[in-house]
Amino acid sequence: MKLGVIADSHDNLVMIRKAVRYFNHDAPVDVIVHAGDYVAPFAVKELAKLNAPIHGVFGNNDGEHAGINQVLPQIIDPPLQLELGGRRIVVVHDLEKLPEDEKNAAKIVVCGHTHHRSVDRNVRLVVNPGELGGWLTGECTVAVIDLKTLDVEIHNFDHE
Repeated sequence: MKLGVIADSHDNLVMIRKAVRYFNHDAPVDVIVHAGDYVAPFAVKELAKLNAPIHGVFGNNDGEHAGINQVLPQIIDPPLQLELGGRRIVVVHDLEKLPEDEKNAAKIVVCGHTHHRSVDRNVRLVVNPGELGGWLTGECTVAVIDLKTLDVEIHNFDHE
């Protein structure tokens, strides 16, 4: 089972469309999670075109919760807890705001907020896919996690 991971898309429609195409055709995944900062409902409409089910949490820049939920009602306040492929997964926007007991209960933690991609395997797998929007780092990235092997691939759309 493969999990697509997005964070910090920040209304960048060009990159959101690339991510949708990537997950729908180039690197099909079974489920997708978004770790927040969609920003506006018009951007979420593009994510609704994903073939795989999408789950997500709100970030600190998501002001229009009601409008976003009209498009994707499964986006919630963090943390989001999922059981996928026999793995307990917690999705949060800002890792520093995740309660320690919820972090400890997870095999995989997905986060965003920093806009910097990272994969930490210290105690559990913690994945920040970086920013899809590319506004801060100049890199537009997403991740794919193989839930069986826990291998993580970061895809950079700037190097296509």
